[in-house]
Amino acid sequence: MVTQHVAAPGRGAGPARQADPDAPALDQAIQALDGAVAHLLGLQQPEGWWQGELETNVTMDAEDLMLREFLGVRTAEQTDAAARWIRSCQRADGTWANFHGGDGDLSTTAEAYVALRLAGDSPDAPHMAEAAQWIRDRGGIEATRVFTRIWLALFGEWSWDDLPVMPPELIWLPSWFPLNVYDWACWARQTIVPLTIVCSVRPVRPLPFGISELRCGSASDRQGLPRAGGKPDGWARAFGGLDKALHGYERYLVKNGPAAALRRAAIRRCADWIIARQERDGCWGGIQPPWVYSLIALHLLGYGLDHPVIERGLAGLDGFTVREDSPDGPVRRLEACQSPVWDTALSVVALGDAGLPADHPALASAARWLLAEEIRGPGDWQVRRPGLPPAGWAFEFDNDGYPDVDDTAEVLLALRRVALPAGSLPGTSGHVAGASVRAVQWLVGMQSADGGWGAFDADNSSQLVAKLPFCDFGAVTDPPSADVTAHTVEALCGAGLAGSKAVRRGVVWLLRAQEADGSWFGRWGANYVYGTGAVVPALIAAGVQPGKPTIRRAVDWLISHQNADGGWGEDLRSYDDPGWSGRGESTASQTAWALLALLAAGSEDAMRSAEGGVAWLAATQRADGTWDEPQFTGTGFPGDFYINYHLYRLVFPVSALGRFCAVAGGAR
Repeated sequence: MVTQHVAAPGRGAGPARQADPDAPALDQAIQALDGAVAHLLGLQQPEGWWQGELETNVTMDAEDLMLREFLGVRTAEQTDAAARWIRSCQRADGTWANFHGGDGDLSTTAEAYVALRLAGDSPDAPHMAEAAQWIRDRGGIEATRVFTRIWLALFGEWSWDDLPVMPPELIWLPSWFPLNVYDWACWARQTIVPLTIVCSVRPVRPLPFGISELRCGSASDRQGLPRAGGKPDGWARAFGGLDKALHGYERYLVKNGPAAALRRAAIRRCADWIIARQERDGCWGGIQPPWVYSLIALHLLGYGLDHPVIERGLAGLDGFTVREDSPDGPVRRLEACQSPVWDTALSVVALGDAGLPADHPALASAARWLLAEEIRGPGDWQVRRPGLPPAGWAFEFDNDGYPDVDDTAEVLLALRRVALPAGSLPGTSGHVAGASVRAVQWLVGMQSADGGWGAFDADNSSQLVAKLPFCDFGAVTDPPSADVTAHTVEALCGAGLAGSKAVRRGVVWLLRAQEADGSWFGRWGANYVYGTGAVVPALIAAGVQPGKPTIRRAVDWLISHQNADGGWGEDLRSYDDPGWSGRGESTASQTAWALLALLAAGSEDAMRSAEGGVAWLAATQRADGTWDEPQFTGTGFPGDFYINYHLYRLVFPVSALGRFCAVAGGAR
């Protein structure tokens, strides 16, 4: 598969469509929907798929330059273009944030600073001096996260002895033993295994400069401390003691000691594990962290730059690179991941909601492409579900070892919107039925013991791995979440299983997960608006009556958090501060999520509130049919890593406007 980039809809300010604010809500919805549908259809690729840019923070670009520096492949052209992008994202106070409008982040700022030093920016330049002062004021590089200090250790700017130990011998722990690699979420597992090699080899390739200006002179670090600071709990203290013991193991038993042969064998096993998981496009897991660390680990083991595994891995990064022109010259930025399957499924659902006939050519070509992306091979998920036949879909073009529950549920919902004529190869109605049956069986089999669904694995809920000193960034396990469980329940109901045991258990899980204020937490989208927007339609599909207290409380929460302009928004700080729950500047995607819940509830007050949301969408729509949305509304790791899905601002409003027209009785 050759990856291409769909032009990002609504990047930067654009003229608003001239909507009549006095027109009835239905008329406004129809007009807005027509423009949005035309824009969305125009973004479809000839092969049938959609893909919007997946924008994150500048750590991707900083680490890309550091990776290339470490491997000796960094070019002036790449460096200059990436540096322009990094500089353009610097905030007025000299820092870099993890999302649009967010506060400065210490580790992100430190990594961006080092990357700009690689690009030749002088530490005396005003923008660099301001950043360095801010870093020092917050504890310097001594207070950065473990992952940042690993990058610094690679270049001799941090001691390997002062980092937590993750021994490669972990690879041999059986799946029933605590802290085995399958206790980690798939994204963490694929990152940790290569890092055990890197942290065992302990390479140092000095930079052509020092970064003493980022130091505070403190020898302290954050090993054994809980993320929020304060006193470590019992497990954290215990693992801090374990880390000290592992340092002793490294120092006395591994280095020229009796465990040296064991270490070499463990490293070979880790290398085999890594190589077996490289995808066709050269990536690992379709995401940046395991990709860069796998390249470094294998290179340290003697895999040259001309080795097919390394060569394919480096070439694959080009497919994740977005290039644009700016007034200052070319810029380049790296996507942390790509979302064509997700984007395509959402687009099909949206266009179906908008009233496109099931045999429309755009829907048919999308369905054929989705069917060709079905995963029929083995994966790590089988460690917990060994007897379950393979099926499902992944998020990316190439991530065949990791189908995920959320994408599989959304593809199921999308395929229901399409009617492929019999005998029309390569996708036929029979192919749709077969893939759907397999997907339903797989989804049911991936249900966790508590009745909910996680994204990639079943029962991936260990509480121990997060206590390790190494784990001070990001979610490291994959427990069930309200949004994934809701999408799965809705998909199974659409497949005729509303009365099944799996759905009943899922509904009970969702009812128990409702927050005291009536909302639901959003694991993969920001935040309570996303969770509530997913759960209410799922519960209605499962037969929960709109008048039930759980639905009424959710509707009341949405109405009470509607902005004065008629839209909805939620700042990503709600993951850390409950005071931000449901609060933030109105965005197209979040307004659409609220509308999906209100329209599913269908009560009189819900519809009145929905009309305000429709009016906001109509008033803020661009002349080209999409919406501007610089805000990040997607979530990678709550509290740490966020995403701006450039297609969210279009597909979700199309779904919401289409459903509003259907509920209000309008015909397009």
